[in-house]
Amino acid sequence: QVQLMESGGGLVEAGGSLRLSCAASGNILSLNRMGWYRQAPGKPRELVAVITSGGTTIYADDVKGRFTISRDNVRKNIVLQMNSLKFEDTAVYYCKASAVIKIYWGQGTQVTVSS
Repeated sequence: QVQLMESGGGLVEAGGSLRLSCAASGNILSLNRMGWYRQAPGKPRELVAVITSGGTTIYADDVKGRFTISRDNVRKNIVLQMNSLKFEDTAVYYCKASAVIKIYWGQGTQVTVSS
């Protein structure tokens, strides 16, 4: 089993920055792809950024150039640096980790951007 713990959410003004962290514990050797998803009220959960164990990154179009995902392959931690935040970035952000046959989700952390 794997447990994911997110931290770093909060309230920030538009144009500001936040840094989200996701720490994995348990059977972390089984993990390969890790990433961040978000869900705003009344909307489906959507991909924000993903990073593979080889370091390949994928970003949603609306966060490219503003968000950066990074990964510590030894500790299986990932960080999402969010800059130039917009009101539309307001959502609950979830950490996701994938193993060969299992997917794990964190509990989520709230990010609120005031306009």
